[in-house]
This record gives sequence, structure tokens and C-alpha cells, in this order.
Amino acid sequence: MASIRQNKIESVIQSELSTFFQRNPVDICMGSMVTVTVVRVTPDLSLARCYLSFFLGPDKQTVLENIKANYGKIRGEIGKRLKNMHKIPELTFHIDDSLDYAMKIDELLKK
Repeated sequence: MASIRQNKIESVIQSELSTFFQRNPVDICMGSMVTVTVVRVTPDLSLARCYLSFFLGPDKQTVLENIKANYGKIRGEIGKRLKNMHKIPELTFHIDDSLDYAMKIDELLKK
């Protein structure tokens, strides 16, 4: 079970990443609309797993690779926003396929 501090850090990172992706849609997101669906921080606050959802634009995997290639820029911007944290968690980005999974289940149930 996540602590209150973990939950607060998760929500702040999610908010800041969302804002960052909205402000940099062309160079970071390659014209795709990127939504940060979930952020999970480890109990020692050293790692944040960020799950992203992609709409429109190029292939999901291509956009994810571009985001990973710009990791330093993204973490630097998040670090500037989270000045009160002693150490900024390492960010890992993953494709959130829960919407695709839900649509597949819905389709199977309709048959």
C-alpha cells in the first residue's frame, strides 16, 4: 500500500509530465497527443514508472522511443518544478494499454 507521501509525489509528477507534454507536442511527442495515465513511485522514492496513453500521430512505439531519447530534457524540466525534493526519482516510460484491453474485452462480450 502506498504511503501518503508517495501518493502526493505521484500526483505531482503526473501533473508536471502532463503539462510538459502539452507544451512540447511537436519536438517531444512528434505531434501525437500524449496523456500520462498513471505514475507509480517506489517506496524508496528512487523510481517513478510513468504509463502513457497515445492518441493520433505516429505509431505508439515510435513516440515512446522519442520520449525515451529526450529523457534528460524531461527529467531536467521535472526537476526544476520539484525543487523541494532532495532527489528526483528516475523516470521510466511505458505504454498504457489498458484502454485497448478494455475495448478488446468489450468487443468479446458483445459477441
